Amino acid sequence: MPIFLLNFPVIDPVMINLGPLPIRWYALGYIVSLVVGWLIASRLVRSDSLWGEAPRPTAESLDDLLVYAAFGAVLGGRIGYVLFYNFHYFMENPTEIPILWKGGMAFHGGLAGAAFGAWLFSRRVKVPFWTVADICCAVAPIGLFLVRIANFIKPELWGRPTDAPWAMVFPGAGPEPRHPSQLYEAGLEGLAIGLILFFAVRSGAFRRPGLTSGLFLGLYGLARIFCEFFREPDPQLGFLFGGATMGMLLSAPLALFGGILILNSLRRRDSAEDLG
Repeated sequence: MPIFLLNFPVIDPVMINLGPLPIRWYALGYIVSLVVGWLIASRLVRSDSLWGEAPRPTAESLDDLLVYAAFGAVLGGRIGYVLFYNFHYFMENPTEIPILWKGGMAFHGGLAGAAFGAWLFSRRVKVPFWTVADICCAVAPIGLFLVRIANFIKPELWGRPTDAPWAMVFPGAGPEPRHPSQLYEAGLEGLAIGLILFFAVRSGAFRRPGLTSGLFLGLYGLARIFCEFFREPDPQLGFLFGGATMGMLLSAPLALFGGILILNSLRRRDSAEDLG
């Protein structure tokens, strides 16, 4: 038992009730992240100094990108959760698959869905896919930060038992003090990666298509794997083998692919400069 124990700040998961419609912090996290991300992305594509000669979509066309990415993220996130985290349950209860307000979204599925939406958008506006992906990845940490805070408020996805002085007893998680792993993820996956990408973009990352995407995927994969050591595995899955969790297994390929993207984007640019 830790010497000091922080009290869990009990917050109603429903922010406000609009008549029969409850507005939950979880849903608000998604909505605000999409709107704020769209506003910041619009400013980014308007800044000529960030792009050099690299082609990019117009700020006006990002209205469509918001729709493509939002639908892709929600559908992909739900499908990913069904396939990777609770397949047997949903096969026995298929009518619950579209009931999103009960929770159950997978980041990796949402990422795949958003990437597919970005690909469709890039085809429509005739802009390279990696340029569109770079724009999306530059603002993605906003959503990660807000949704992890919403996970904390709910509360869900809490951490493993610990005797750390900042441990908390989460409602519904038993009497053991636990890591507030949602806050770890908000800080690393959201705030830290967001700051790194901010400085990378300001330093010219958009001029090398794929570099921002590679940084995001690589850093997210590593951050998620690290946080999984403090996060309680989903009870229906538990530990898979050798202490690994589903989050670790899905994040390892992201980290590897991100590293490959970084190297390729730097090599393509260097080769082009050599030819020039």
